[in-house]
Amino acid sequence: MTVGQAPPDRAPVVLALPFEGRWLVRNSPARRVPSHGVDLPGERYAIDFVGVDERGRPARRRDWRTAFATEPPERFAGFGRPILAPVDGEVVVAHDGEPDHEARRSQLALVPYALGQASRLRRGVGAIAGNHVVLATGDPPVYVALVHLQAGSLAVRVRERVVTGQPLARCGSSGNSTQPHVHVQVMDDVDLAAARGVPMAFRDFLERRRGARDAVLRREGVPAVEPSP
Repeated sequence: MTVGQAPPDRAPVVLALPFEGRWLVRNSPARRVPSHGVDLPGERYAIDFVGVDERGRPARRRDWRTAFATEPPERFAGFGRPILAPVDGEVVVAHDGEPDHEARRSQLALVPYALGQASRLRRGVGAIAGNHVVLATGDPPVYVALVHLQAGSLAVRVRERVVTGQPLARCGSSGNSTQPHVHVQVMDDVDLAAARGVPMAFRDFLERRRGARDAVLRREGVPAVEPSP
């Protein structure tokens, strides 16, 4: 078994979606495993959600900055949206203080970002995960991480008990993020640097595939990746 890989026969941890409104899936274990191309740090079954507007757009505006430069995170529909507890549990990590980065949809802007990846890795979990919350749930416990949160938005503290649907923070663009989104993963250890990913699924969500007229209610499953408009 690959280092960082969870046992393949482990049942998925079932979560509620950690937000309301309309979101786009950008990486999902419904498409490939590992979903982000790596097992560590606990990312084997991770999923990324990007907030979109009523027309399915991550940002309402496109201009010269979209093609050639960076863009302010406030331009994006998901930035600042409430992020909710997907399970009942206890807060075991509540990390704040990392800045929200400018967004990068331009290939030109992505080049220097990619070149800085090694530097972010050397700086540790905060530089990669940004502002994040980790919840412990179950017995024996598993750990649910919500990552790339907005600076200064954390509404919970370590050792606080939370219930499903309780506001935890807001969607941001901190850490290893090229535009505002929330990254969700379940792990077997509280330490992101050493954790193995655990399979997860979501319950009671509406899924609308590209080209479909209506959304379909899924009682349990992993949202599929759909291309952005």
